Amino acid sequence: MSAQFRHVISIFCLLLVSMSAGAVTEISIKAGRIEHPQGDAQDINLQLNLNKRLSTLSLTAKLKQKNEKDFTELSFRCDVPQSIELNRFKCNEGLVKNTRVNLPFSLEINNLFSHGAPDLQATLQIKNASFSDEAGLHAAEKLSGNVVIALKQTGQFWQWKTALDWQLGEVFWQPFYLANGGHALVANGSFEDDVLTVKSAHLKIKNVGELDADGQMHLTDFKLINLNANLPDLALNTAYPLLFKPFLEKTAFNDVEIEGKAALSLHIVNSELKSFELRLKDVDLADKNQKFALYKLNANLPWSFDNPKNVSLNYDSGELLNLPLGKTNIQAEVNRYSLISPDIRLPVLDGALRLSDISAARIGGQWYWHLSAKLEAVSMADFSVKLNLPRMSGKASAEIPLVTYSNGIVTTDGSVVLNVFNGTATVTQLTLQAPLGIAPKLNADIALRNLDLGDLTRTFSFGAIEGRLDGDIEDLELQNWKPVRFDAMVQSSPGKYPKKISQRAVENISALGGGGAAAAVQRSFLRFFEQFNYGKMGLSCRLRHDICEMGGIESTPHGYIIVKGSGIPAITVMGYNQTVGWSELLARIKRVTDGNSKAIVK
Repeated sequence: MSAQFRHVISIFCLLLVSMSAGAVTEISIKAGRIEHPQGDAQDINLQLNLNKRLSTLSLTAKLKQKNEKDFTELSFRCDVPQSIELNRFKCNEGLVKNTRVNLPFSLEINNLFSHGAPDLQATLQIKNASFSDEAGLHAAEKLSGNVVIALKQTGQFWQWKTALDWQLGEVFWQPFYLANGGHALVANGSFEDDVLTVKSAHLKIKNVGELDADGQMHLTDFKLINLNANLPDLALNTAYPLLFKPFLEKTAFNDVEIEGKAALSLHIVNSELKSFELRLKDVDLADKNQKFALYKLNANLPWSFDNPKNVSLNYDSGELLNLPLGKTNIQAEVNRYSLISPDIRLPVLDGALRLSDISAARIGGQWYWHLSAKLEAVSMADFSVKLNLPRMSGKASAEIPLVTYSNGIVTTDGSVVLNVFNGTATVTQLTLQAPLGIAPKLNADIALRNLDLGDLTRTFSFGAIEGRLDGDIEDLELQNWKPVRFDAMVQSSPGKYPKKISQRAVENISALGGGGAAAAVQRSFLRFFEQFNYGKMGLSCRLRHDICEMGGIESTPHGYIIVKGSGIPAITVMGYNQTVGWSELLARIKRVTDGNSKAIVK
């Protein structure tokens, strides 16, 4: 094929020489339309200007493949060599143009053949080029650069070299966006039959890093035979928005600030990853929505399909949902698609979360893991301050016998028991989806037992109540950490113990029943008492579609009883609003705890 091509070119040049020797100074060939099974051409105009010193060949045409709707305009003007040797061939003023492509170019061919075989050496230059596709997935503006190509045939074997210098312009190639130029690629290799070999490739991405690679690929299906790649010094602050963020949009890392360095090497055989090693050095990582942060993160994360590897990760400090994390060192073993670690201690506030019997595996493209967890005593005062909650007292601790993760959902087997307010909070049926994702979801049942109402009401500035409290929150569902559904009832704990309530607490509880609620008392002079006796108290809320159906310990013809008096002096507090918007109820609670609500006490 190449010999035939060279023969045709040689005949063309002989014809050119013979004509130039005579009186012919110009040859013009025009065709209205040419059809071919693979495409069509129309408005073809080929013009040859003959000059003893320098002849030129000009072409304008409209081309279209069979599966395309619109024609593409092609034009160029070339200096034609006078010699059959064809050592130099230069085309200026080239243009490829249609409704979505504008590609000005120049092409300089320094060599075509050597010793009867193709030996191409060419330089393609583009300036202020632009293109886009109909789907909007690929586009470029003001693109300028050079591509140097060398291609030589030896029998059925081809050798190639290329150098790309991207000087200016911006390119969007879904999902990547690159701008400002300054990027370069130098590569060489060979191809034979359908196998492309890259002997050496060096890619430089400005302000990001440099990649060295070699490998082989089938050209028929573009499947990798093998690939070795090494990226020794990656600047994460510039690499994240350019290379990583497009793949992280639906993850917890879709909007982070990151500083530091990384190094990555990998080995692929038959389109499957065989090994890689990722190193992180002095990385600061912070979620812009303040969900998490890690500072001075260092890691060595090797992996091999054939051999187990030890991985390590440590950081100096961090935050998780505003809770400070202390210095941590994590060690684990990775064996193909599984990970084990006997014990990990994560300092949190003045306590720690201890994870043990950790085991994880990737099966069918999904991660599965399980572990046991124990929360060492954490100061509730510090905890409440960090989460911007009313200041609490005491310590909280918990133990979870088994935590599992499957199909993106965290579940607990058994109970999570928290020691708070001198009582217990027991969480069961706990499931958690995407806790650090865009739309986290939590489901649980919570049982509160024997909470000290004195500690509780002092914490939330509610007024003084002496006694014990039980509560059940069933079918709890949080979406994006906001309640959307539950059945809740809180009431006095069973048993004998002092039960006292202050006038301020009476006012605040009454206010929760609605703006027109009042305390119904048995004797009017009780307004002069600062403290009252009660026999039982309770309040319920059934939340559905942002509406809370409220109730108390007993129903009445006009409402429900929240506090039932007992002894002398005694007091009864009524609630009258049986339905209230959830946001309105939260606003009432806030007014109560802010001390801005007053009820009429008779």
